[in-house]
Amino acid sequence: MEAREEKGLVIAAQSKINKTDKGYLVPSQTGKGLYLVNVGSEPACSCPDFEARHLPCKHIFAVEFTIRREENADGTTIETRTMRVTYGQNWPAYNMAQTHEQERFGELLQALCETVPQPPQTFGRPRLPISDSIFSAVYKVYSTMSGRRFMTDLRNAKSDGLVEKAPSYTSLFRWLEDASLTLILKALIEQSALPLKTVETDFAVDSSGFSTTTYNRWFDHKWGKVRSEAKWVKCHLMCGVTTNVVTSVEVTPTETADAPKLPDLVSTTAQNFSVREVSADKAYSSRRNLHAIEAVGAKAYIPFKDKTTGMGSRSKPFDGLWNYMWAYYQYNRPAFMEHYHKRSNVESTYSMIKAKFGGIVRSKTPVAQVNEVLCKVLAHNLTVLIQSMYELGIEAQFGTFGTEMVDVPKEAA
Repeated sequence: MEAREEKGLVIAAQSKINKTDKGYLVPSQTGKGLYLVNVGSEPACSCPDFEARHLPCKHIFAVEFTIRREENADGTTIETRTMRVTYGQNWPAYNMAQTHEQERFGELLQALCETVPQPPQTFGRPRLPISDSIFSAVYKVYSTMSGRRFMTDLRNAKSDGLVEKAPSYTSLFRWLEDASLTLILKALIEQSALPLKTVETDFAVDSSGFSTTTYNRWFDHKWGKVRSEAKWVKCHLMCGVTTNVVTSVEVTPTETADAPKLPDLVSTTAQNFSVREVSADKAYSSRRNLHAIEAVGAKAYIPFKDKTTGMGSRSKPFDGLWNYMWAYYQYNRPAFMEHYHKRSNVESTYSMIKAKFGGIVRSKTPVAQVNEVLCKVLAHNLTVLIQSMYELGIEAQFGTFGTEMVDVPKEAA
């Protein structure tokens, strides 16, 4: 299946294609208008791609996937529409989880933060407990409020016994700017996914950007004016395809390649979960990634890039795993795509995070921006866990926190 066929399959699955007297109206993937498609002996489409190539485009493939032609014995044809797959929702459990989410979130976050040990202090003024600092940072991101307006919620949390001390918003900002918080948040994200280890066996990997409020500016000599563009924070994560819980994550303050991040994400997930399948898009297609997934006893469903062959390279004249997966991808495409379809769940995970906690980070410094994205991911995991508690009957029990991960932040006082 070529790239246009894959895109056509996505359009057929996600968009509504209407039949008219003049042909089929297929919506543009960019959301800008409709294209008129005629199928038959000479398919045609009004899109620029077809007009330039005069070959089947993704819109034609979308119509062909939507319509199945069955030929009768007398030579006539019957058009039947494919049934769109729908997934049921346990509405009573969903309603209970949503109406009790905020109170459950505070309880789970407190229990999770208490697993972080407080380093001993021998001199100086008493430090703010690390558990209270982490709770305040994550709860602030969960509230989606600014630091100053969040102070009321934090005082209420102290009244409810969720924190021992309520830090000021300036202390909260300094805490987010400390690099030692990054490792702690990543460890807590992994811990927050542990209650779902009996549910998740198939996983998906992808990356996505979170825009910031800071900009890169430069002088464009060609046009003689100053230009600017918003900076991005890039998040790489692996999630379970059943509950969308994030099992491992890496956030970088600059643009980084996708493929090199996969082995670490897979190995981190395999430490806590039994990994059976890993799906990812073509950006992760490499021999190193296939062997990294096989090393944890899982099978990779990663499409091969265009013009890729099953032959070996000069450095590796024969690679059995690469050759086998290439042949499986080429000659068992329907079976491969059935597993690869699970990759769409990682897109859903990013959509859930950005829709609920925002796709923009408020922090100004690179370290604080990374930590803010990690707080979003941790908050997402706790909301997923709350949903699973009501829908699947999962009990939230967190393990112990590795003391080697704890480093006293400079601004934790």
